[in-house]
Amino acid sequence: MKVTRRGMLAGAAAVGAAGMVGAPAAARTVSKPPRTPVELKWFGTHAWEIRCGEHVVLTDPWLTRFHTGTFTPKGADPKIKIVIDKAVVDKHISKADAILVHHGHYDHITDVPHVAARTQATVLGTQTHVNLLKAMRTQADLLSPVRGGEYLVFDGFTIEVYPSLHSCGGKRHTYAYPGYHQDAVPARPRVIEDLVEGGTLAYVITIGGLRILSLSTANFDPIALRDLQVDVALIAPGGEPGVTDRLLQTIKPVPTAIATHWDDFDQPLTEPGVPWTDLAPLRASAEKTGARFVTVDHLQKITL
Repeated sequence: MKVTRRGMLAGAAAVGAAGMVGAPAAARTVSKPPRTPVELKWFGTHAWEIRCGEHVVLTDPWLTRFHTGTFTPKGADPKIKIVIDKAVVDKHISKADAILVHHGHYDHITDVPHVAARTQATVLGTQTHVNLLKAMRTQADLLSPVRGGEYLVFDGFTIEVYPSLHSCGGKRHTYAYPGYHQDAVPARPRVIEDLVEGGTLAYVITIGGLRILSLSTANFDPIALRDLQVDVALIAPGGEPGVTDRLLQTIKPVPTAIATHWDDFDQPLTEPGVPWTDLAPLRASAEKTGARFVTVDHLQKITL
């Protein structure tokens, strides 16, 4: 299924007429449709397949996992060449209706051109992400730039887009490969430093009556997410205790928190995930708010 830009805008306009679009999160009443089982399958990093019946949403589908050394003391070599292993991707992904790009780093966006071509799904991301994907020869009519604030109605689910932030670390509170390509399509990316962050987004997927907050990093925009009500939050380690605690105090109490982006992605997808950090602080941050804390291993599923 492909949703055109015009169709999405029409859907948003219809919702706006009902008084939903633009309303502050605290004032927004979320009606609860009947619940249908929703299956989440994890491909490592922040690559999730969210499925309800015949409807499928993918988040940052990166399965190739070429070696980078990211979690070694030396860190990743920025000149490592970008590789897409189509056979690995095709083994695990055959269908999608929407692909949500959260930010532009190599461990989030590299496989998107091939996944989009294979599934013909609508791809959402910032203008920088769209320009990077165009530079990577992604089919242009599948790409839809978003900024945050959009409410997009698809067949079988809705997507709400929120501005977000990449997590920072180190003495200078920085992150790898910052930058933007908002005004023009760049040269074709060849090495991982060419895939710049390009802005970070968060999404709420409402599918099967379940509201899922998808965060690809251990940071967030507290103004955008204030009093947001969801059933599930995908949360990444590295921001606890301070940032994750603030997140779970900013949104309304969430029943279930699922760990994401916790594995060393230089390790095989076919083997159990190897944590790049201790998950105990993330668990503590979630459980002290009353949330059920869940981890899903590589290629495993959870049904909610």
